Amino acid sequence: MSEMSEDSNNIEASVIPPLPQPRIVDCTTGGDLGPALQAAKEVIAGGHCLVMPTDTVYGICADAFDAHAVQRLLTAKHRGRDMPPPVLISDDGVMSALAREVPEAAQRLVAVHWPGPLTIICKAQPSLRMDLGETRGTIAIRVPDHDLARDILRRTGPMAVSSANVSGQPSATNVRDAADQLGLDVALYLDGGPTPGPVPSTIVDFTVEPEGRVVREGILTLAVLRETAPGVLGALETEVPAAEPEPTGQSVAAEKSVAAERPVAPADQEPAGTEVPVEETGPATVDGERDAR
Repeated sequence: MSEMSEDSNNIEASVIPPLPQPRIVDCTTGGDLGPALQAAKEVIAGGHCLVMPTDTVYGICADAFDAHAVQRLLTAKHRGRDMPPPVLISDDGVMSALAREVPEAAQRLVAVHWPGPLTIICKAQPSLRMDLGETRGTIAIRVPDHDLARDILRRTGPMAVSSANVSGQPSATNVRDAADQLGLDVALYLDGGPTPGPVPSTIVDFTVEPEGRVVREGILTLAVLRETAPGVLGALETEVPAAEPEPTGQSVAAEKSVAAERPVAPADQEPAGTEVPVEETGPATVDGERDAR
């Protein structure tokens, strides 16, 4: 994507730091999370992977600036470099350091849906020293709406992330499912209880169309996105469908004028090609006249 490390082409053959014995840390007790946050920081700094809850599903994370750690993440998922992971950040203030040419439509969506289940794809900063795989100079970014996840991100910095499951298997919505699938490939599992999943975030690509194109519809539907960015395209659309025009006073008057000029059929004959209208009915008064309420 952007500038890569010198040995990025041989990353799979590189020597990766040995994996420590995996741990599962309970973060649901409401107690002091300081030790868990410190452990997460140390695991990421050591070039290893951790699993943590997000606002969608559990994610497997690695230091986005550490090519060896990112490769460990891809290996754990049985995924190649042709499927680079997105990057989680703690807040939208980090976005400008990672992405360039963030269109206005993307900024509007971010203002409404971050933190939340929205991932945007933008062109990466040319000077960005990340090797996430075959990104073609782009980067996918999201701010999760999950307090624990953002607390960790404030300590670790941007992290490459993917759903905590082996590719092709169901996404994990609890830490045990994640551990069963990823096992010894992860150094630290943070148990934050069940997540809302399994529906993932919605991904919108802004690298071609400035109004954006949905490449994966998740929690946020296309209709919801268009409330903020009306020009965003669906995956297979070439243009935004035209909305039905609202009736105006002039159009209503014109319709009445045309109707008045139509020939009236005899009482015992309906115009060809029409259905017999259902007579309007309603509550009646005691004297048989239609109730005017």
